[in-house]
Amino acid sequence: MVLVGNPNVGKSTLFNALTGARQTVGNWPGKTVHLAYGLCHVRAAMPVTVVDLPGTYSLDPRSPDEELTRDLLCGLQHRPDLVVMVMDAANLARNLYLLAQVLEAGLPVVIALTMGDLAVARGLRVDPERLAAELGVPVVPVTPRRRTGLEDLATAVASALEKPAVPAPPRLAAEVEQALAALAPFCAALPYPERLTSTTVLGGGRLPDLPQPLLDEAVRQAAGLLRSGAADAEYGGVAALLAEGRYAWAHRVLAAVADRRQAGPSWSDRIDRIMTSRLLGVPAFLAMMWIVFAATTSLVAPVQDLLGALFDGPVSSGARGLLDTLGAPAWMTGLLVDGLISGVGQLLTFVPLMVVMFVLLTLLEDSGYMARAAFVADRLMRLLGLPGRAFLPIIVGFGCNVPALSATRILGQPGQRLLLGLLLPYVSCTARLTVYVLVATVFFGRAGGTVVFGMYLLSITLVVLVGLLLRRTLFRDLAEESLLLELPPYRMPSARVVARHTWRKLSGFLRTASTVIVGTVTAVWLLAAIPVGGAAGFGEAPIEDSAFGVASAAVAPVFAPAGFGDWHAVAALATGFVAKEAVVSTMAQTYGGTTPEDVTRPGALGPALLETFERSSGGHPGAAALAFLVFLLAYTPCMATLATQWREIGGRLTLLGVVMQLSVAWLLALAVFQLARIVL
Repeated sequence: MVLVGNPNVGKSTLFNALTGARQTVGNWPGKTVHLAYGLCHVRAAMPVTVVDLPGTYSLDPRSPDEELTRDLLCGLQHRPDLVVMVMDAANLARNLYLLAQVLEAGLPVVIALTMGDLAVARGLRVDPERLAAELGVPVVPVTPRRRTGLEDLATAVASALEKPAVPAPPRLAAEVEQALAALAPFCAALPYPERLTSTTVLGGGRLPDLPQPLLDEAVRQAAGLLRSGAADAEYGGVAALLAEGRYAWAHRVLAAVADRRQAGPSWSDRIDRIMTSRLLGVPAFLAMMWIVFAATTSLVAPVQDLLGALFDGPVSSGARGLLDTLGAPAWMTGLLVDGLISGVGQLLTFVPLMVVMFVLLTLLEDSGYMARAAFVADRLMRLLGLPGRAFLPIIVGFGCNVPALSATRILGQPGQRLLLGLLLPYVSCTARLTVYVLVATVFFGRAGGTVVFGMYLLSITLVVLVGLLLRRTLFRDLAEESLLLELPPYRMPSARVVARHTWRKLSGFLRTASTVIVGTVTAVWLLAAIPVGGAAGFGEAPIEDSAFGVASAAVAPVFAPAGFGDWHAVAALATGFVAKEAVVSTMAQTYGGTTPEDVTRPGALGPALLETFERSSGGHPGAAALAFLVFLLAYTPCMATLATQWREIGGRLTLLGVVMQLSVAWLLALAVFQLARIVL
């Protein structure tokens, strides 16, 4: 079965409640659209596969995600056995419009009615039994966040699957029904639902894989009356006439099943007067983000120090002692202690930071604030030729650029998707955050949280400035698109939802990071063990005299004007091409791999960084640290991001983006260092 509904009706929350941990995310067969799949046992011996389809307002698609929903219900993709239509009781008229089109698909339908408490708060009482009688389909009130009504929904789903019944679609105006009847002989011969195919082609829509030339003449004949005279003047065309008929039906149903009482502005509306206002919306958003980053660094710093001391001290010294007792060769001790324990241990000290960050961002998302952030950003996005909802992939990009690039499919125009795909690598992901916190804490102390916040502000600034440049060069022909965005009500975040989302994000980060870090650390150690010149054997030469150190030192002069022309910094940035998480572990390796005393000395990385940047910057370590962070933000993202970018926007634009990112990163780092060394 599939879950269908408007955005922000609780569809994904219901999906999580039904499937629990039995879910995966992947591409729909034949489509580059990510969907969530899960298994739900509606009865003891009746497992059902559940697919959470993208939210859509109608079956007239404006993006690949919405197109998939339309094609699936039409049978152009794998046709489902049952549609669970998730409907918001507080916005029933708009939800009924989509239901009118879903009923045309000729599939069994069960309605899950959510947001009943919110509807009551707004003075609207919807009678589920009257709604079921009016529509001819089962209606089950549910509250997915509180997990109420799920058993009743499972019972209704099981019954609908065992005894499928196809409800009747809504009747439209007489002239529309006459035109649809004229199309019926042509559409009935197609292996697709007759009613939905008829309304789609009558309204001017195109369905792939249909014998469109054979339908064109029939459509012209059937729509002749509707496209002429008063009908065309009054409604603006056949598509508008169809929409008018569906809305008229929706309001008739709403009048029959709902009891509306006068209610004043809700507390959610009162908050929105501030959060979405022209004057206070942007400052409120910036203040919210500053609180998140300042709280993250201040809360986590003591825990990080303890974990760092643990890995640098007892863990490293204990492992070294155990390996010496076992008679392990020097190269194995170096790989395990100087490489894996030092690098992976340094990364693990950031786990508390990631937990706090993910919890705070999930709280903002689950409370309903993130949709307001997209609304506030609409005017800014319009400057770039992008709709306001383009800000949603940008928000996702602050977690990881890879799913953000996949999320560009919510945009309707191909040019919009290409432009946003070039801009998303400038969005600062959480992998960069680990480096920001390390460097900012070492060089700026208590002001580290403000520095990290500044990096995120710079990230948004780069998106805007580079976007303006591209808008006026490669993407001059982008057409503007009006904002269509659902603002969900503010609500108290659910501890269960916050915990689940935090764990999913953290486990995903750790899976990716652990795989990349182990591989990168091993590769770096092997390169660092190969001596270049001298009489030292494998694994015996100082790291600066190894292949890794010599190659990094050869590139270092390129960064001398930016204040960090040292091989340690260059080596860390080099592994950052693979994954930004590897920057910290490489720093730990290059500094920790000199002598056993350095490895076992707690906090050795901080003083070593200060000494390096002091020397490379000519006495301006703070300015050099800022330049390093700016370059880290702006230069080429990780290999996984590049691979996704290649798939989404093509190889030529991806290579153009890489050249642009390296150029912008170097120029910005140079400018920041030269300016900051004067100011600081």
